[in-house]
Amino acid sequence: MKLRFASMAVGLTLGVTAAVVGACTAAAYVYSQHHLKSLLDSARTSALAEGELIRTALEHQMLDNDGSLIAEMIDRFGKQARVEQLVLLDRNGVARYSSKPLTQDNDFQIGSPTCQACHRDPPDRRASSRIIETKGGTVLRTVIPIRNHEECHRCHGPNQRINGVLMLDYNAGEVRAAMARDLRWMVGGTGALTFFIVGAIFMVVRVSILRRLQRLESAARLLSQGDLERRVPVEGSDTLAWLGREFNAMADSLVGLVGEVRTERERLETVINSIDDGIVVLDSERKIIAANDAFLLRAASSREQVLGCCCYELEPGPCNLSDCPTLECLRSGARQVRICERRTGNDKVAWEEIHASPIMDQNGRLALVVEVWRDISERRAAEAKLAESHRLASVGVLASGFSHELNTPLATVLTCIEGILREGRAPHEGNIDQARIRENASIARDQILRCRSITQHFLRFSRGQRQQRGIVDLNESIMAAQRLVDPTACAQSVRIRVQLPENSLHVRADDAELQNLLVNLLLNAIQASRPGSDVVIGAKADKCVLVRVSDEGCGIPAEYRQKIFEPFFSLREGGTGLGLFLSLNAVRSWGGDILVESTPGNGSVFEVVFPAIHPGLETEATP
Repeated sequence: MKLRFASMAVGLTLGVTAAVVGACTAAAYVYSQHHLKSLLDSARTSALAEGELIRTALEHQMLDNDGSLIAEMIDRFGKQARVEQLVLLDRNGVARYSSKPLTQDNDFQIGSPTCQACHRDPPDRRASSRIIETKGGTVLRTVIPIRNHEECHRCHGPNQRINGVLMLDYNAGEVRAAMARDLRWMVGGTGALTFFIVGAIFMVVRVSILRRLQRLESAARLLSQGDLERRVPVEGSDTLAWLGREFNAMADSLVGLVGEVRTERERLETVINSIDDGIVVLDSERKIIAANDAFLLRAASSREQVLGCCCYELEPGPCNLSDCPTLECLRSGARQVRICERRTGNDKVAWEEIHASPIMDQNGRLALVVEVWRDISERRAAEAKLAESHRLASVGVLASGFSHELNTPLATVLTCIEGILREGRAPHEGNIDQARIRENASIARDQILRCRSITQHFLRFSRGQRQQRGIVDLNESIMAAQRLVDPTACAQSVRIRVQLPENSLHVRADDAELQNLLVNLLLNAIQASRPGSDVVIGAKADKCVLVRVSDEGCGIPAEYRQKIFEPFFSLREGGTGLGLFLSLNAVRSWGGDILVESTPGNGSVFEVVFPAIHPGLETEATP
C-alpha cells in the first residue's frame, strides 16, 4: 500500500515537474526571442545614429575634397569597439574607403550574396539595417546613403540623387553573446524556482492529498474485509473532506443493507429448511453449493459433508438414476423431471419425483441447476389404486369385444366338432370321410389356438403386472395394444391401421404402463369414432420419439382440451375420467409429454412425446 501511494506521489511530482518545465521552457524561448529582438533593435538604433554622425562628418570633408582626411576618419571610426567594418562606396558601388583592407571576400557588387540580402526586396520594403551572414561571421549592416546636395553639384552633376553609400557593420556576435548570458541566468533562475515549486507541490500533495487518500483507502479495505464499523476521519470542507463524508454515508448505508440481506437470508433459509421437499443447488460439475435440511436428511449427511461434494459421491447416494436429470439439464438447457426410488434408513422404498431446473447467468449461459426432490410415495400409491380402478374399467370395456372375438372361433370349433360327430355316427365304416374329419379337426385346432392367444393377451393386460422402468421396444408394444383393442374395434365397425417404421424404436418406460397408455388412447379413439371410420396409430423418430393416434370422430371442444387431463373429468357417459390423467402422469415421469390437436366434427390427434435415449442404451434389455 505504501509503495502504491509512493508511486502515486512520484507520478504526480513527475507530472507537475513536466508541466512546470514545459511552461518555463516555453516562457524562456519567448523571452529569448523578445530579448534578442530588443537587443537588435537597440543595436540598430545605435548604429543608425552613429552612421548618421559619421555621414555628417564625412560630408564636410567631401566638400573640402580632402581624401586623406576622409580615409583617416574612416579608419578612426572603424576602430571603435563594436564596429566590425566601415566602408564608403561611390555611386557605382565601388569601395573607395574602408576601415579594413579590402580583399576578394569584400564583394560589394549588387549581385553578391551580401548585397542581395537587401536588394532582393523591393525598395519600399528595404530596411536601413539587417542581419547578414558573411564569411567573417554574422554582422548587423547599416546602410546610410550620401545624398547629392546643391553644394555637391560643383563636383557631381545634379542628375545624380545619391553620390555614394556608407556601410557600417556591427559585430552581431556580441549581441548574441549578451543574449546567451542573459538566457543562462534566466534558465538557472527558472530551474531553481522550478525545483522549489515542485518540492512545495510534492509536500502539499503528500500532506494534503495522499495522506488523506491513504486513510480513505485503508478504511475501504478494512470495510471490505468485514470491519463494518470502520469510518474515515473527516477534516475541513474541501473536496476530499466531502469525499470522506460521502464515503462514511455509503458505509452507513452499506451496513444497513448488509443487515437487511442477512435478515432476508436467514428468513429465506428458514423458509427453505421448513419445506419438506429436498432442495439442492449444483454447479456445472454437479458439485453441491447449497442444500436444505430436507435434502440433508435424504442424503443422511451433515451440511459440512455435503457442500463442495459431487452429488454422485454421497454415501449412501439419494439418487440411483441411470439417466441423471441434472446431466440432461446441463446438456439440453431444459427443465427435466425424473422419478426414482430411494432406500430409506429403515430399508424401506420411497419414491421421489426429481425436478431439475436450469439457472442462467447474465450472458445467457447455464450456470447452476436446482434440483427439487419431492416424496411421492403416497401419491404413487394413490395413483396405483386409481390405475387399478381404471384398468378394471378398461377390462370391462374390452370384455364385450373379447367375448365377441371368442364367439366366432368357438362357433367354428362347434361346427367342426359336430361334423366330426356326424361322421362318427355313420352306419357303415366304409362311408366315413377321413379327409373331412381331418379338415374339421385341423380347423378346430387352429381356432382353439386363436382363442388361447386372445385369452393370453387379455390376461396379460388384465393383470397389469408392473415392471421396473427400462428400455422397451415401442413397435412390439403398439402391436400388442392393437391386438388387444381389435375385438372392441370390430364390434363397433372401426378399423385399426398401424403405421410403423421399418426399424424398431425404443423408449425408456415401464412396459405395463406403456401398454396401458396405448390401449387407453386407442379405446378413446374407437369410442369417439363413427362406424366405418379408421383409427390410425403410428410412430416415428426425429429429435425425440413420437407416437401419434388419430381418429375421425366428433373432436374435442377447445374449452375442454386442458380439462380432459384432469382426474375424474370425462366427456363420455360412463367414463371414469382417469385414463388421460394417469397416462399424462406416466409419460411425464418418463420425461415426455402428451399433446392434443382437435377440430370439432373432424376428429382428434393425440401425440405422445418420448425423450430420445442415447444410442448405447438401446441395446439394454428390459428388466
